[in-house]
Amino acid sequence: MTSIPLQSVDRKIYLSGLAIGIVGAILFSAKAIVAKLIYRYDVDAVTLIMFRMLFAFPLFAAVAVWKAKTELPLSRADRIRIVFLGLIGYYLSSFLDFLGLQYISAGLERLILFLTPSFVLLLSFFFYKRRITMLEWGALGLSYLGTVLVFLHDVRLGGTNIGLGSVLVLGAAISYSLYLLLSGELVSRVGALRLVAYAMCVSCVACIVQFFMLRPASTLLQPAAVYGLSMINAVLCTVLPVFLTMIAVARIGAATSAQAGMVGPVSTLFLGALILQEPITGIQLTGTTLVLTGIYLISKKKV
Repeated sequence: MTSIPLQSVDRKIYLSGLAIGIVGAILFSAKAIVAKLIYRYDVDAVTLIMFRMLFAFPLFAAVAVWKAKTELPLSRADRIRIVFLGLIGYYLSSFLDFLGLQYISAGLERLILFLTPSFVLLLSFFFYKRRITMLEWGALGLSYLGTVLVFLHDVRLGGTNIGLGSVLVLGAAISYSLYLLLSGELVSRVGALRLVAYAMCVSCVACIVQFFMLRPASTLLQPAAVYGLSMINAVLCTVLPVFLTMIAVARIGAATSAQAGMVGPVSTLFLGALILQEPITGIQLTGTTLVLTGIYLISKKKV
């Protein structure tokens, strides 16, 4: 029996991990497209995010129950931290994101969210006094310049409330950056899969409770298309990308997975053009290239 060279096996694992990471990034980015389609049925952000989390909750809860049965109980302090992280990292971030999507294009939304690594860097600089190199400052400048170009492009197209939408999505990116920054120590103790499952359950419950506090129960009655799109939003654009990203990180590491995620803004730009008929212009492509280049330079920085 002929043995397979170890190098060939490693290569296959790497390529499969890279492919899984790319698919996860595309699916996660597609949530902006699905949200735009749901908004065509006169559904607001509170209702949209409630349906997304309602359909996603059973899947995350199943993983959470499994982890609770197979691993040691968490300390009270860690449970409080997870609740806090779930509220700022998924509940608040998702709510601001979908709220902002009512006013800006899917392409601009994805570019703003893709600035998250740079916000983590800046927050580390301000709160933990982490040194930022000239390369990183240059990368930040390129990323922000690219986003400004696409923002100005959308303003010139005459869209309403683009400033408001951009600020809301910016808030979503900053909220999620805080989640990433604060979850670092907890991940090593709790584990990534367990932390995500628990935090997502917190977020799901918060979104559902928010809906019933702000909207009448009759709002649950929606066209069949809203339920179908919400199921896609929950399973294909939320649950599946989370687990695909974890598999990718396990196979190729966090740094390479982050680089694979750079396909996200590009896929959103072209999906927006294909499905939503959002225009693709030279300015958008230039802005996207600048953002991707900036994030790539940050990801190449040696730790």
